[in-house]
Amino acid sequence: MKLRLIAVITFLATLPALVHAQGAPPSPKPTKADAQKVVQIISNDKAKTQAYCDLSKLYEQMQTDQNDSKKVDALGKQADALAGKLGPEYNKLMDGMEGVNPNSNEGKELDSILSKLDDLCPK
Repeated sequence: MKLRLIAVITFLATLPALVHAQGAPPSPKPTKADAQKVVQIISNDKAKTQAYCDLSKLYEQMQTDQNDSKKVDALGKQADALAGKLGPEYNKLMDGMEGVNPNSNEGKELDSILSKLDDLCPK
């Protein structure tokens, strides 16, 4: 479930870049080491941790308001700004996640690693 959250947020955050770079090759699939590095980077930085938690909240709002395209667009712009605060490693990881099947063993392993970020967010 969280892997889908990450994929949707990443898609919304990178949509403008995708429009401009349609001819660009796809990002390589991330490794477990890549995911662990991103978790460590975000976990060790309070501002990035807060940005990640805020991004998760935005996703929940997007799910709630999915029938209101104007609101979803506005939330997408906010998500774009927050994703930028998480750093290039996070964005590269999320770009690569597009090539990972969330139901595969690889997808489940990466989701398990990235779910540690969710534990940092207040419920």
